Amino acid sequence: MGRERIYIYDTTLRDGQQTWGVRFSLGEKRRIARMLDALGVDYIEGGWPGANPTDSAFFAAAPETRARMVAFGMTKRAGRSAENDDVLAEVLNAGTGAVCLVGKTHDFHVKRALGISLEENIGNIRASVAHVVAAGREALFDAEHFFDGWKADPDYAIACCRAACEAGARWVVLCDTNGGTLPGEIGRITAEVIAAGIPGSHLGIHTHDDTGNAVANTLAAVDAGARQIQGTLNGLGERCGNADLVSLIPTLLLKEPYAGRFETGVSREALAGLTRTSRMLDEILNRVPEKSAPYVGASAFAHKAGLHASAILKDPATYEHVDPALVGNARIIPMSNQAGQSNLRRRLAEAGIEVKKDDPALARILESVKQRESQGYSYDGAQASFELLARRELGLLPVFFEVKRYKVTVERRKNRHDRMRSFSEAVVVVKVAGEKKLSVSESLDAQGNDCGPVNALARALAKDLGPYQCYIDDMRLVDFKVRITDGGTDAVTCVTIDSEDGQGRVWSTVGVSANIVDASFEALLDAINWKLLRDGAPEP
Repeated sequence: MGRERIYIYDTTLRDGQQTWGVRFSLGEKRRIARMLDALGVDYIEGGWPGANPTDSAFFAAAPETRARMVAFGMTKRAGRSAENDDVLAEVLNAGTGAVCLVGKTHDFHVKRALGISLEENIGNIRASVAHVVAAGREALFDAEHFFDGWKADPDYAIACCRAACEAGARWVVLCDTNGGTLPGEIGRITAEVIAAGIPGSHLGIHTHDDTGNAVANTLAAVDAGARQIQGTLNGLGERCGNADLVSLIPTLLLKEPYAGRFETGVSREALAGLTRTSRMLDEILNRVPEKSAPYVGASAFAHKAGLHASAILKDPATYEHVDPALVGNARIIPMSNQAGQSNLRRRLAEAGIEVKKDDPALARILESVKQRESQGYSYDGAQASFELLARRELGLLPVFFEVKRYKVTVERRKNRHDRMRSFSEAVVVVKVAGEKKLSVSESLDAQGNDCGPVNALARALAKDLGPYQCYIDDMRLVDFKVRITDGGTDAVTCVTIDSEDGQGRVWSTVGVSANIVDASFEALLDAINWKLLRDGAPEP
């Protein structure tokens, strides 16, 4: 018999954005959607059309994905038909192949929050789902507060789910909205729902991590028969977060009884990119990756010298539950450069650099990466800077130009309208093809958004590169992130810059210094050199 299918539904772009302090830009949402699609999830919930301008803009220009894109909304409001509900209409107008509607299934919330009768709420659920199905969309029903509702009145909670199912919903998703239900309860109640007539093949699970059990709760529902799991990358979500797909996906693929019983849309090749995907999200959020994160954390497969390290060298299975390479991570043993070489060769191959397994340059590159990361560099999300570092060690990096000196000043003064504005002036002297060139840039924006020293430096650096100017004219900075890696008076600043060109390519570079301007300039230099390298600019 073949393995059963588990469907993976990601809600990072909607539920994950409810994390305190997280707000994705349109470009970031598009980038994350592509990351999720490459990973192999089945559904990508893009947001709530009409709830905010960014979500609406995302659906208007959503990237093409293999995964089914989902628009999120709520069941129709009381007192109007589904056809005449403008909020529901906006969700359908997003044009996605699937629509997920949230509705109350706890009698307490129906009476107190909605202020309507229990029967009317069921009617709203049925009419809304039927309207989505009639529009030719795959319908999902998020049963909000389901587990609390079941414990209060199981007959009513199941009646709400049954109404959605009878109206044509492909999935009925049981939501532990408050995150307070424990694994034993989740498993028992999910089994009772299936016994009450909602088939497991149409049942999903959506859990929150308020007791630290979101992943365990999801697996308990799968054990009981649910066949769709919902979650977010790195467990993003309001309060304590959602079920973490970065933990759930490898558990389903690598751990028994799940690996032998189920299959997902995530391939073994995509699973090997899981660590990088997790860390790229942290780079987008401008936060330090959690070292102790299961499977993908920097210390998930770290073994200190002594008994553990000695045993690992004899047989990794002694202290590792899976091979770290399966999830794209690497074993770390102090004073050893062998643990990371396979992962390093994979990263080099992704950059188009083939290095033989026994090439001594691997050890040099690995040592350089480790040394620089100890200084504050982070190459997980800055692939362009990593490629330049590797090429430099391999002797494969041309010197297109040389920076002789640079200077940047910031001044606060009144403009011609007698308003205080910030001015930044940058001077950069470069040597190109044996000739020195002086570039001066003054930066000012009436709204104050484009007047910083980094922008002035970028303009000056890209103002006149002689024979290389035509290669960088279509290049622009699209994002700039700063992170302090050490506290105190000797704090080290890590700057990550995202650049884009006319071909739509986006690449990230990193710079580190105690001086934020120096760190920024280093990242700028890497961005330009990577562009010249990739476009095949001739060596001087």
